[in-house]
Amino acid sequence: MNQKIILIVDDQAELRKLVRMTLECDDYELHEAKNGQRALELAKLIKPDLVILDVMMPGEIDGFQVCNNLKQDGSEKIPYVMLLTAKKQMTDFKDGIRAGADNYLTKPFSPSELIDSVQSALA
Repeated sequence: MNQKIILIVDDQAELRKLVRMTLECDDYELHEAKNGQRALELAKLIKPDLVILDVMMPGEIDGFQVCNNLKQDGSEKIPYVMLLTAKKQMTDFKDGIRAGADNYLTKPFSPSELIDSVQSALA
């Protein structure tokens, strides 16, 4: 089985660490980015199977824009995108779907919920 590549994108180092620690129990290749611009650069290089993506990040590119860009890239490998965000309004959820998100989890999240969602996404 090929090792699955996951890109974790969040401006908060503590949250990236929590997601990383949660997922280290499985055999994933984990990468991190702290903003939208770096996420897009890294995604082109590593071609992730899954992107776990925050919505609200500093800089010119938010998570919705990153998601939309990843889905419209035109490359042969379009990643599964899971938004992991504190934005909980129905309008936020709809914005995520419009951007092309495959899943939408809200913070705070339970580690088991994250593991289940990741395993389902990569199955």
